[in-house]
Amino acid sequence: MRKEAERYSRSVRKKSSVIQRTSKKVQTKVNHMIPDKVHSVVTESIKRMIQLALTSSEYIRPVKVDRAWNFEEREKQVKIRLVQAKKTAMIEGAGTGAGGIWLGLADFPLLLSIKMKFLFDAAQLYGFDVTKYEERMYLLHVFLLAFSSDDHRKEVLQVLMDWDQQKEYYAEIDWKTLQLEYRDSLDFVKMFQLIPGFGAIVGAVANRKLLEQLGEASMNMYRLRMLKE
Repeated sequence: MRKEAERYSRSVRKKSSVIQRTSKKVQTKVNHMIPDKVHSVVTESIKRMIQLALTSSEYIRPVKVDRAWNFEEREKQVKIRLVQAKKTAMIEGAGTGAGGIWLGLADFPLLLSIKMKFLFDAAQLYGFDVTKYEERMYLLHVFLLAFSSDDHRKEVLQVLMDWDQQKEYYAEIDWKTLQLEYRDSLDFVKMFQLIPGFGAIVGAVANRKLLEQLGEASMNMYRLRMLKE
């Protein structure tokens, strides 16, 4: 697991490929073509997600955790939770994608909720107290790591790597930056989810991919954090 986590951190630090940089330019142009209504929904969803994550117990649900579990068992439980989250996201994406633009817009806040619930569950399974403010801030930074541009991911990775030594400096998070990074990281193919009928297939596949990104980021950052301790 240490080798896997270190491989992940190296991949984040690595310079973007020509294909990735070209894709980013295309994606930026496509984002300018997306209706303002879509951007508004994403912005408001992000704001609400941050507020709920930091100030309420909305995402905290009972998770069976045995203090006697070793690292291997905790990893097993997190993977089970990730599979469940991916299935839920795929069903939700297919359902909203089948309904066209209005149901497609409903996908953004619903998918955010699924992602955050997975993050909170994973943190508890790894043994961290998500009722603490600093742990919730850590979760938001993991979220930002998973869904940011390549350059910004490098910055967030360094913040997470130094978290326990300097967490008091990360008491706040810029939701506008988070919103922009999250919006731009959404694969523009997901916008096809807004097309009636065809959107069902796109919604399911895209949602699964996005949960896999989040699962990879969260598991590897908690691995590095725990193994460092």
